Amino acid sequence: MEVFFNFLKSDIFMLVLFIIVIVLAVLYITSVINLKKLRTSYSKFMSKLGNGNNLEEMLQNYIKKVETVEARNEEIISYCKIIDDNIKRCSQKIGIVRYNAFKDVGSDLSFALAILDDYNNGVVLNGIYARDSSNIYAKPIENGVSKYVLSEEEKEAVNRAINNKK
Repeated sequence: MEVFFNFLKSDIFMLVLFIIVIVLAVLYITSVINLKKLRTSYSKFMSKLGNGNNLEEMLQNYIKKVETVEARNEEIISYCKIIDDNIKRCSQKIGIVRYNAFKDVGSDLSFALAILDDYNNGVVLNGIYARDSSNIYAKPIENGVSKYVLSEEEKEAVNRAINNKK
């Protein structure tokens, strides 16, 4: 152990350490110079690819634009979902049945008209034509059924509206 401590105190050890420090300093300086050359070469390469413009800056700008478009697309998708929900509540299913309400009237001048939304909510209108009068009755429809008694023609109009698929 004493030999080792004597070696550490010797001039040879100090000389070896000094040489190692010199070699490391030279390697560090060489690395810094190579890194600077590489950065310069990279900048020239990017400028040539960008037709005189810095390609890296162009790519960063495009990435920002893409992120903006993605955010805008999310807004549009959200808005479309709201519109879809609103459209489901709009009248979009129609069923009509023409019929002859009275035997003494010559043709099918009476009608039952069902107007429903996507949830089968809406109204059924029944127009009854007679020679001396004409009456229209309305009955609400919820989930395809009415709390009022429906005639056969009204039921058929509601069924036609429910089964009316576009």
